[in-house]
Amino acid sequence: MRPTPIQKELVDGLIAEFGIQDFAKATIREVKLVASVAEKKSGVEFVKMEMGIPGLPAAKVGVDAQVKALQEGIAHSYPNIQGMPELKKEASRFVKAFIGIDISSEGCVPVSGSMQGTFASFLTCSQADSRKDTVLFIDPGFPVQKMQLQVMGVKYQTFDVYDYRGDKLGEKLESYLKNGNICAIVYSNPNNPSWICLREEELATIGRLATQYDTIVMEDLAYFAMDFRKELSKPFEPPYQATVARYTDNYILLISGSKAFSYAGERIGVTCISDKLFHRHYSDLAARYEGLDFGPVFSTRMLYALSSGTSHSAQYAMAAMMKAASDGTYDFRKDVGVYGERAAKLKEIFCRHGFHIVYDKDLDEPIADGFYFTIGYPGMTSGELAHELMYYGVSAICLITTGSHQEGLRVCTSFIEDHQYKELDERMTVFKENNPVILA
Repeated sequence: MRPTPIQKELVDGLIAEFGIQDFAKATIREVKLVASVAEKKSGVEFVKMEMGIPGLPAAKVGVDAQVKALQEGIAHSYPNIQGMPELKKEASRFVKAFIGIDISSEGCVPVSGSMQGTFASFLTCSQADSRKDTVLFIDPGFPVQKMQLQVMGVKYQTFDVYDYRGDKLGEKLESYLKNGNICAIVYSNPNNPSWICLREEELATIGRLATQYDTIVMEDLAYFAMDFRKELSKPFEPPYQATVARYTDNYILLISGSKAFSYAGERIGVTCISDKLFHRHYSDLAARYEGLDFGPVFSTRMLYALSSGTSHSAQYAMAAMMKAASDGTYDFRKDVGVYGERAAKLKEIFCRHGFHIVYDKDLDEPIADGFYFTIGYPGMTSGELAHELMYYGVSAICLITTGSHQEGLRVCTSFIEDHQYKELDERMTVFKENNPVILA
């Protein structure tokens, strides 16, 4: 056995010290904590792949607009709970420009990041019809969304989409929907953590069943337009971002400023509710909230109770970024394309040293290179692999924490620096020597 960059005793001691009983179930924050302390104590730089934080500077057009708003005194004023009119207008325009669908500005409601958008959406969807008290996740997915439901006491069910792509998706979805208790279907596209991208025919199936069973689809577009296999058109011209909104009126789109615009720190996003759903009357909501329809309940009740609105100056930033993108003066996709370049380099290194890509295809097409990808190693469970890689100064989270049933890890490309490719290659050479694959 060749020596590992980090002493095993150091890593194992920290895991025990922090009370992590099963490393396969360690949270992102726990993995980050072990990596940070091990790095400090050993003096060996970690290749950190566990946190999904943007690794690029915030969009300058947004920063300039927010600074200007602050300098002009906007900080003294409460924002409108429905959102700043200019942002609502630009959000509607942005959706038209890059998704190709029409949503009125009324239904485009600013939120303190998509996290708040999902929380308020879960509350509204789960209270709309007393017969429908359960959320369905098309997993793998963002673990914190399930924690949100745990906090509010709402039930949920999940299934791993790994074995249910294409024609198999409809039957699997319907096996849940036919029970009549599903209030909302949730997925991200591109997907966190697997980076799979649901095809148009799969989205059409989801939309058809959502209409048939009167269920709301929550489409998380946190990684907006980051399927780098496809050219994104000029604004207002196809091809557009794939969406379920072409196939049902029962949808909520969650658009975040965090990744597309690298504006994570200011907690800004827009929840876009279809015109039909925004004005839909649910008797259970009306009885509870003075006769209000779905959209007003979302904004004037849920969001008002949560935060009294979204940061005023951040709304100016989001409006400016969306306007510049729709005007064609700011190519946000060009900026974030670096994530795809990093993923391609990292995949090559891992695969050359015996690893494999777990979620490797979208039906017949190789998975895109992007913000995340997934890796596995023969003969190792998720927990064993994540634990072992810590000895080599590499940190990542296990897929089991995302609702996946596959053995492997999520790798995030955001923090990778140019000098680390060589370091990772050398460390994985030692890893492979110390963990030889035994062929059957």
